This record gives sequence, structure tokens and C-alpha cells, in this order.
Amino acid sequence: MTQNNTSLSYRDAGVDIDAGDALVERIKPLARKTLREGVLGGIGGFGALFEVPKRYKEPVLVSGTDGVGTKLRLAFDLNRHDTVGQDLVAMSVNDILVLGAESLFFLDYFACGKLDVDTAAAVVGGIAKGCELAGCALIGGETAEMPGMYPAGEYDLAGFAVGVVEKSKAIDGKNIVPGDVVLGLASSGAHSNGYSLVRKIIERSKPDLNARFDGERSLADVVMAPTRIYVKPVLATMEKVAIKGMAHITGGGLLENVPRVLPENTVAELEKAAWPRPKLFDWMQAEGNVAENEMHRVFNCGIGLVVIVAAADAETAMAELKAQGEAVYRIGTIRARSGDEAQTLVV
Repeated sequence: MTQNNTSLSYRDAGVDIDAGDALVERIKPLARKTLREGVLGGIGGFGALFEVPKRYKEPVLVSGTDGVGTKLRLAFDLNRHDTVGQDLVAMSVNDILVLGAESLFFLDYFACGKLDVDTAAAVVGGIAKGCELAGCALIGGETAEMPGMYPAGEYDLAGFAVGVVEKSKAIDGKNIVPGDVVLGLASSGAHSNGYSLVRKIIERSKPDLNARFDGERSLADVVMAPTRIYVKPVLATMEKVAIKGMAHITGGGLLENVPRVLPENTVAELEKAAWPRPKLFDWMQAEGNVAENEMHRVFNCGIGLVVIVAAADAETAMAELKAQGEAVYRIGTIRARSGDEAQTLVV
């Protein structure tokens, strides 16, 4: 047996500790911009400390975790890494928002085969921007360099959000009744859902992704547009209007997400003509020959968040959401359910 006395290092095994340290230094100022009340420590420790704001009398913690899905595949192909971080934050903070929760802090997990500091910093920059938009602190995370686990230039992302809601103000949809009004807040595009189908349609139609598609934006701009974060506008509206239920329109589209907040004896009947459908969805339906029902089962079709209020509160809620910068539409009503019919209908 031949002996090899060459001294091996972690770098020889494919892990660059210096690159990891450089990334931490790049991240620190980004994280500092997200600081808010309750943060008791900075980036770099073994754990992060956060104190629940004292204004809550009966605080209930609300948690959520998610990823970005196969939208990452397009990020790799297009070499666009500055928006998927916002997608990551949005998927979790919008989820906990529907229970009425204020986002407190966020943790991220970034895994790759070989760490590219510039790419990772671009991703974390998007995460920090998302945290600023949500009003939550980026207080920690994990960067894992794992040689042999991921192809060159690729990475995976996961995120974890924790929020808080006053126990008496948690939103569960139990008070939704026939006659209530369904409002829809406009999405910024496909958000982070249905991208396996988006990619299949692009593969079939082979469009020029850099050509002008919608106004000044290219198709690449449109498909990579980051998920809209609804936290601050909705929390402000909750101060003035009693919201009965909300649904974040993610995987499963309108048809499968709205029922998650409805009592079993009710149906949300939505009017397709009540809101404008962005060009992206019309293009995908035509190029992929996608059935209408499938579109509403997979994509948000222009509505990223559904808000349900009493009929008497609808105008006030719409006015407040518009004042907060949201495009909002009265898209349907709640009615009594007949037998075992579907709980969301788009008519």
C-alpha cells in the first residue's frame, strides 16, 4: 500500500472556511438594517435571543417555514439571485400573517456544494430586503457548504419565520358567515408557486426570455418578480377593520387555499371578471394549453392574498388597503354550501 503523507486541509476536502467568514462579514450590515424591538443579540452566535414585545398581554407565537421551490432552477439558469431571498421571506411571513400575526424574526438556511460569496450575498441581500418589508428581524441562519451534494452553481434555500398575535385577536375563520365579502389583493406575478409548470411551458414554447414582454419588462423579469409581502398593509388595516379570515394563495391556487380558512358549511364564490389577470397567466395558459380549472388550482392568477370581512366593513377595508399601497378588488361573496360542493368556485 502506497503511503501519502501530504497534509490535508478542510479546503482540500472542498470546504472554504475563509469564504464562509467573508460571507458572514458581508451579511452583518444587511442584518443590522432589519433590527427591531426585541432583538437581544446579533449575527454570529450559536443562537439568537428575542424578547416578545411587552405590549402583548397574552402573546401567542406563530411559526412558519417554507422554501422557494423550483423557481430556484430559473434563478440558476438566468443567473438572477437577488430576488429569491425576498421570495423566501414572503412565503413564510405571508403564511403567518393570515392568522393575524405580526412577524418578529426570520432565520434562513442556505446550502451549496461550493460557496460563491457574491451569489450567497445577493441571496441574503434579498432576504434582508424581505425582512425589512415585513418588519421582522433577520437574527440568524445557517450557511452549509457541502461538497458533492449540489451541482456547481446551485444551492438550496429554506426559511423560518416566527411571529406573535394577541390570543384574543388570532384569526381562524370560524366567524365567517354567508353574506361576508371576499377581497383580493393583487399579486406581483406567479410568486413562488407552480414553477414546475412554468418551466415546462417555457421549455415547450422556447420564448426569448430577454425580449420585452410586459411594458418595459422582459419575460425573465416577469417570471422572476419577487413575491409580494402583505404584512405591513394588512396589519395596519387590522387596526381599523375586523378581518374574519385570510388565505395566502400559494401552491393549490385559489381553489385549494381559500377553503383552508372557511367553515365547512360555506362556499366562497369568486367572480373571475372582478379582477384583472396579469399577462403572464394568459400567456402561460395559451402556450401550455392549460385548462381554466387547472390554472386556478395551480396559480394565484393575479390574487396573492384573500381577505374576508363582513359586508358592512368591505368599503372601509378596501379604502384602508388602498391607502396602504395595495391594489385590492371585491372578488366575491360567501354563501351557504349545498351538500358536498367545492368550497371555492370561480365563476
